[in-house]
Amino acid sequence: MDEQITGKRFLAVTVLNVLITVVEIIGGLVSGSLALLSDAFHNLGDSFSIVLGYFAQMIANKPETSKRTYGYRRAEILAAMVNAAFLVIVSVFLIIEAVKRLQQPAHINGEIMLIVAVVGLVANLLSAILLHAGSHSNLNVKATYLHVLSDALSSFAVIIGGVILTFVNITWLDPVLTIAVAIYIAYEAWPVIKQTVTILMESAPKLDYKGIEQDLIQIDGVTAVHHVHAWMIDEKRIIFSAHLNCHDMKLSDVEKIYRQVDKLLNEKYGICHVTIQAEYHRGKDEEFFDTDVDEENLIK
Repeated sequence: MDEQITGKRFLAVTVLNVLITVVEIIGGLVSGSLALLSDAFHNLGDSFSIVLGYFAQMIANKPETSKRTYGYRRAEILAAMVNAAFLVIVSVFLIIEAVKRLQQPAHINGEIMLIVAVVGLVANLLSAILLHAGSHSNLNVKATYLHVLSDALSSFAVIIGGVILTFVNITWLDPVLTIAVAIYIAYEAWPVIKQTVTILMESAPKLDYKGIEQDLIQIDGVTAVHHVHAWMIDEKRIIFSAHLNCHDMKLSDVEKIYRQVDKLLNEKYGICHVTIQAEYHRGKDEEFFDTDVDEENLIK
């Protein structure tokens, strides 16, 4: 399966989520289940998230322009952050409502709760299967996939609750299940938020920078490396720039060094875009990273 999720799959997942939402709202109102109503609004949010994820994917595939020289790839990162943040907000809302329900218990119709939850589980699992292909290599699809997967888990938890409540009236079970699912949803979404913020803040990707410096200096003609910058356009594309101090040589010989640097950084470190500035003595005493501020003290 191609990394790009097709529009038909996004449409199918959206339709499934809308249908689940309608069924769960009706079922939640009839049964009195907070877990079902919570899952219904969660599914409604998922429908929005799935549509947002699809359009973000379309925008990300647009070519580079004079205004967007790196293209529109970060549209998917923005969509992933919005989707994951929405999951955390929904989780907080669910926990608050569940705590209120614990303080004011209500009777739950376990049979209706069970039937609706089974329908929701089947539909959510089907949606998860449709999105699974792109969830490992694309943050945007992963965030959308997590929405659907968390709904499947929620439906499974509601099924367990429905089975129990069919035979035993445990008033605290429904809100406790809601809290458990909400905590899981937030736990799964938080890493996506952290990664998207890291990319949008242009934080340095995790690379062996000491290894890079040693490898570059070993190239014939290179004497030092400084003024290094590395950042990510999205979760897969790393951009790298550096100043190389070289022997006094012809420009044609410098180009040979550039080709070696490009090949080394791409094949060994997975860097897709490299910009190198060759210098003779200028900046030779500068640090590898160009910074005048102690980052640890700045954070403190």
